[in-house]
Amino acid sequence: MDRNFPLADDLSRVPSPCFIVSDEAIQKNLDVLRYVKQETGCRILLALKAFAMHSIFPMLKKTLDGTCASSPFEARLGRESFGGEVHTFSAAYSADDMLDVIAHSDFVIFNSFSQWERFGPIVRAQAPHVKCGLRVNPEQSESPAPLYDPCAPASRLGITSGLFDGRSLEGISGLHFHTLCEQNADALERTLDAFDKRFGSLMRGMSWLNMGGGHHVTRADYRVDLLCDLIKRARDRYDVDVYIEPGEAVALHAGILSATVLDIAFNHINIAILDVSAATHMPDVLEMPYRPEVEGAGQSGEKAHTYRLAGPSCLAGDIIGDYSFDNPLHIGDRLIFHDMAHYSMVKTNMFNGINLPSIARYNAQTGTFTLVKTFTYEDYAGRLS
Repeated sequence: MDRNFPLADDLSRVPSPCFIVSDEAIQKNLDVLRYVKQETGCRILLALKAFAMHSIFPMLKKTLDGTCASSPFEARLGRESFGGEVHTFSAAYSADDMLDVIAHSDFVIFNSFSQWERFGPIVRAQAPHVKCGLRVNPEQSESPAPLYDPCAPASRLGITSGLFDGRSLEGISGLHFHTLCEQNADALERTLDAFDKRFGSLMRGMSWLNMGGGHHVTRADYRVDLLCDLIKRARDRYDVDVYIEPGEAVALHAGILSATVLDIAFNHINIAILDVSAATHMPDVLEMPYRPEVEGAGQSGEKAHTYRLAGPSCLAGDIIGDYSFDNPLHIGDRLIFHDMAHYSMVKTNMFNGINLPSIARYNAQTGTFTLVKTFTYEDYAGRLS
């Protein structure tokens, strides 16, 4: 177990299930991001779609410059709870969305010329301080999972280069691209080459370039110095301010999800029913799909005792995966799922009326927990009518 996190024996001090975020692990990530800022002069935004634990925003905003949002609610959260700059992008805005977005944003990025032509005049008339940009599609597929590839064939995200022919860019102050998903700087290098080939000529007269998210900057093997070189290359070539908007990198390896074994069943294999659900608490397990790491566990059959870990919902496929342990599991045992701060927390839902995990912070220096949030029936009922 990483020294930034509690041992399973300590988890009786928080409810189960519970997301637990380590202050020390967050700070370690921020130190890396601060280095990138110091080396390059870039501005770094928190992607709220990945991590929106606003009780920790006071810590984050000492290093980060603001937030990027994908909806009016995220824009408002960024403005009211984080401060700094708020950059908002959506695949499409409604008229009501646009009024909410410009009330809380400093930058608004459009996904098509149709949206820009419809809403640009509204921004100029009602919020002239807001800077407007366009999201472009460099047509450089880098994501290892098709579900998360913004540059897949026929993607709905970003404007391809051919659509710029004959278009006026008056009122557009910058461009935005996003191609990455949990990737190293070599993928950004290829993307930047593709961007320069297709859109570099459009940067004349622009004041900013946003290179999106998906940069796994705080991963141990990440090529931080290459990232810095690429940011400086873009900054100097186009004479612009450069933004990146990592979300996962801010909270990478910074949170766990603690769970409890509710029952042990048998149907050809041992099945441990937990109080955490893939469907409601870890949707990416089913969507990507992927197999989260469990503290002390190995692959199926690797250790003496193998169990299928499954959730309590009525969905037949509410299965986290097959894991093996040195010792048999028992009802009441606590399990720890690693790296659960990013995406899992923001994607939880209350399908089947299953309650959400509580949220806590952990201070490794003092060994203390701070319980930030618990959820109740009213949270469930309040979503329905």
